[in-house]
Amino acid sequence: APLVESGGGLVQPGGSLRLSCAASGFPFSRYVMSWYCQAPGKERELVASISTGGGSTNYADSMKGRFTISRDDAKNMVYLQMDNLKPEDTAVYYCKAEFSWPRRIYWGQGTQVTVSS
Repeated sequence: APLVESGGGLVQPGGSLRLSCAASGFPFSRYVMSWYCQAPGKERELVASISTGGGSTNYADSMKGRFTISRDDAKNMVYLQMDNLKPEDTAVYYCKAEFSWPRRIYWGQGTQVTVSS
């Protein structure tokens, strides 16, 4: 699989998790990387994205100041550091790779994050 996520699990409110996404089979450094989440009964939504080279990042308003996206092009990895987690962060988190032209999109299989006491 081109993208494989790991690092999800059960955490108490206020806790932290670090999600990892391992990429293979495509020129990772040329792709914009993103994390999305999908809660039960809701649509998949953008959590954070990072540009090629890592110089620009973008976050959903509800995650700003709590989550940090980063990438390591030498290792073909993208990360999501999640701090001060809240119950409403409970969702399946997906890694996405996107190349603009020709358009190519890859999705990972997702990793479950559950925030509960």
